[in-house]
Amino acid sequence: MKTIRRLYFYAVAFISIEVVLWGVIGLLRSIINTEEIVSSASALAQALSLIFVGVPIFLIHWVWAQRASAKEEEENSASVRAVFLYGILLATLIPVIQNFLALINRTFLSTANLYSYRAVVGGSQTWTDNLIAMVVNLFIAAYFWNILKVNWGKLSETENFAEIRRLYQFVWVLYGLLMTIYGAQQALTYAFTFPTVVLGDVGRETAVNAIALLLIGSPIWYYSWRFLQDALPDPAEKESYLRLGILYLLALGGVIVFLVAGGNLIYLILLQLLGEGVAWQKFLQELGGPISVGLPFSVVWAYYGKWLNQQFAFDENLSRRASKQRLYFYILSFIGLTATVSGLITLFSVLIDLALGESYLSDSGLREPLAGAISTLAIGLPVWLMTWRPMQVQALADGDMGDHARRSVIRKSYLYIALFASVIGGMVSAGILVFTVINAALGGDSGNLVKTILNSLMALMVFVVLLVYHLSALRKDGASRADLLTEKQTQFHVLVLDHNGSFGRDVKAAFAKQAPSLPVTVVDANDGIPDDAKADAVVLPGSMAVNTPEKVEAWMRSFNGSRLVVADEAAGVFWMNDLGQAADSAKALAEGQDLRPQSSKRTTSIWTYVAYIFAGLFACQLLTMLLLFGVSMVARF
Repeated sequence: MKTIRRLYFYAVAFISIEVVLWGVIGLLRSIINTEEIVSSASALAQALSLIFVGVPIFLIHWVWAQRASAKEEEENSASVRAVFLYGILLATLIPVIQNFLALINRTFLSTANLYSYRAVVGGSQTWTDNLIAMVVNLFIAAYFWNILKVNWGKLSETENFAEIRRLYQFVWVLYGLLMTIYGAQQALTYAFTFPTVVLGDVGRETAVNAIALLLIGSPIWYYSWRFLQDALPDPAEKESYLRLGILYLLALGGVIVFLVAGGNLIYLILLQLLGEGVAWQKFLQELGGPISVGLPFSVVWAYYGKWLNQQFAFDENLSRRASKQRLYFYILSFIGLTATVSGLITLFSVLIDLALGESYLSDSGLREPLAGAISTLAIGLPVWLMTWRPMQVQALADGDMGDHARRSVIRKSYLYIALFASVIGGMVSAGILVFTVINAALGGDSGNLVKTILNSLMALMVFVVLLVYHLSALRKDGASRADLLTEKQTQFHVLVLDHNGSFGRDVKAAFAKQAPSLPVTVVDANDGIPDDAKADAVVLPGSMAVNTPEKVEAWMRSFNGSRLVVADEAAGVFWMNDLGQAADSAKALAEGQDLRPQSSKRTTSIWTYVAYIFAGLFACQLLTMLLLFGVSMVARF
């Protein structure tokens, strides 16, 4: 209930302060720009209405939030409060940067005697518009920065705020990096126009925009990334899954856009070699498109790929480290496999057209589809081989690492996705093939019958080969799945201390279902421990852990193995996950409430999961933007 109430107050406070902020900006712009007041009173009325409505709503909800934070430590350290404070900083400081970029960009364009409306952002604004927005946003940001600073000084539990702060810092890294990449892309695009004067005679605004983007974006990226790097000695930073996810995003985003740009570069070169006949200067300018995108993203891939490997190395658990690396390789392998299959099917289709003497309506004839198929294969096949083969070698290896690789959920997911795609693709191809044959036999209009049959048949063959290959890999994994780990399990003895007859029976049933290879011995704790009992781990009920029988107490004190305590429903015994849960339970008992037996699983704040979900959604959106950006800038196939 507190969480829902907290979410309501902070959400309304966030929205209302934004309404007031932009209302004040609109009011000041209307006052300074007298022409706007003369031409229309709607802007002034709109600004005043935003202020009059927003101020009381914000004050009511923000005053409540501040009072609750001052009274209760739980409110002061809540994840919702951290999200609000860091979110309002982003919502005010990013507009400051955008308005400053617009101001600098237009100034540079005016200096170069170019039209200001060609600025990459804020082309239709004035310097007073930008200054007003910057000053008002900075004022609000300063206020909440001081609130946040005081809040940090009062925190006794910093985990929630530390995680949101890490997310806040990574947002700045991504923001600055994207601005820098875009600036570098614009600079390279301008370079490939081969200007003949200082700033060239065509597209001069591209160079000016690039300078402005690099001037603003690169310092933001550098200092925000450096701040995160300086925090690496902190174990929490090294073990952060948020950091790992961002590095995955940057490394994979870099390599994916680089591959798209590389494929387009090969495509343009093949077109020229196959007789497209484009003039060399124009051809070199066309090459500038994929190069201007691929080069910056190749640097991103190389740089953050190195830090991703370093992040893997921070994990001292070899199996977990290999699992993190495995995810990276299998994602790239799937991308390479998809491109390879697509390229093969397209190439076979072109070869069939050549064999049947098919003619194309376009002037380029077969050049475009042939160049597209070869370029897709030239990118997809090496990527698949370079990522799939190491994973196969790892899965076929003997020992613990090989067995863990074969049992990996990531590997199984990859194989089953490949099998699913093969079956569905084969079904579609077979369906088209059967339909074409039956339709032709019944006298229907089947168009070019031979071409359709051959294309469907070749696609079906590709998917069948794909299915057989991955099914063979899956069967090999299954054949050697249990060798080493099963042998280890048979040598690990589990001793179950029973106290009522049913506990031992339930434990044996659970082990028979989930760990059938483990040898389990059940003894009655009331009779003592046999002298010949072998135990590497002991399973006992929670009630026995707090009230150990005399006949096993001495043996338990001398036992050096692992003790697995299972919560049971002993009267008056409740297992707490942490001190906070103990405090809440004691308060409930004092109020006369009944307690239910608690699970032994450790719980995590729901807002931690919410933060991860939003980070994941932001990462997916950013990755999609990167892909669309790469495709829109360079792709022509």
